[in-house]
Amino acid sequence: MTNKELASGLFRQATSRYKTMEEAFQIDDYPYVIRTAQECVELCLKAVLISIGIDPPKWHDVGSILLDNASRFPSLSQNLIEEMAFISRNLRGEREKSMYGDDILRLPPDRLYSKYDAEMAKKWAEKVYITCLPFFTDRLS
Repeated sequence: MTNKELASGLFRQATSRYKTMEEAFQIDDYPYVIRTAQECVELCLKAVLISIGIDPPKWHDVGSILLDNASRFPSLSQNLIEEMAFISRNLRGEREKSMYGDDILRLPPDRLYSKYDAEMAKKWAEKVYITCLPFFTDRLS
């Protein structure tokens, strides 16, 4: 498998998460919106990194890797790269809680997240997805 194939495959997975996130929002499943938004962002960023020859680490927030390699993305502004790193870091912080709840607060996921939380996660994932889409538009068939 080539880097292009791997990157395209990850971006197709990101597209699937993006669609699932939209569906979850429509049925008011706010924790799942958070979870799928995080996965969408993670997959988008890993796909973009792989597309330029960087093997991303096997952890969930690769924003720091994106920042370290900002010069390899001349079509993206520094502010946009910093925003995507911010989004990745913040959604990463909600990954487990959106699935399992909060042990300390003893709350299930559906009591942790509001519609506003889901709207923000959705907005963030959309920003990253739309930013990364041009890297793959010719390879998504």
